[in-house]
Amino acid sequence: MTRVARALFHTEAGLPVPAVSVAEMREIDRVAAEQTGPGLLQMMEHAGMGLALTALEMLGAAWPGARVIVLAGTGGNGGGGICAARHLANRGLRVLVVTVRAPAQADGTLGQQFLALGESPARVIRWSEAFDAASADLVIDAVIGYGLEGEPRAAQMALIRAANGSGTPVLSLDVPSGVDADSGRTPGAAVRAHRTLTLALPKRGLNPESAGELWLQDLGIPPGVYARAGIAFEPLFGPSDRARLRYPASGEPGGPR
Repeated sequence: MTRVARALFHTEAGLPVPAVSVAEMREIDRVAAEQTGPGLLQMMEHAGMGLALTALEMLGAAWPGARVIVLAGTGGNGGGGICAARHLANRGLRVLVVTVRAPAQADGTLGQQFLALGESPARVIRWSEAFDAASADLVIDAVIGYGLEGEPRAAQMALIRAANGSGTPVLSLDVPSGVDADSGRTPGAAVRAHRTLTLALPKRGLNPESAGELWLQDLGIPPGVYARAGIAFEPLFGPSDRARLRYPASGEPGGPR
């Protein structure tokens, strides 16, 4: 049996960063959440805060009072986006959350994020209500993440189209919505992100055409958890919990052909 070489991204300092498959990432998440920690809510808070700080960096000096629209799905990706919305609203930005699921119908960690968001000045509407994405200074895509299964559904598709039609910089969480995290293919419409903040480790299907500038967010997962999935790498983070990544080059495993 031929072993396929693992795709490697690299930090700006040249450290290799292994790419993971969806199956591997699910197992890493499962082990952390069910056996070792950090729990799902802890990891979601890391993701949401990192996403909020990345949004502030993209907005630059104009961030005070800027308008941000967060497009939020029903799973963990949506929860990370809702968490980011709270942190941005807490800092005085005008935040509108456009969500697939009504807050009253959400449970688990997504429901917890909606509860906390409800104490912030952010506004929340459903995806079927009218909104103008072009009026935002930044659009955050937290619709699907690595959980894509076939073509996006109607509500997901509507939010993807809103992001792409906004003419506004788009920041995606983990994987641009509509992109297959393993193959990079787009079975339907997909977000074209200006920047993507991927979580824990980069996903194999990430590519510059859809994900744009790529950054990696630390979720606090310890090395032993990755080792259970057969993955080992040198420490990637220093004073910051985010690191910019370089995509695999042409001819490298996972790179363009």
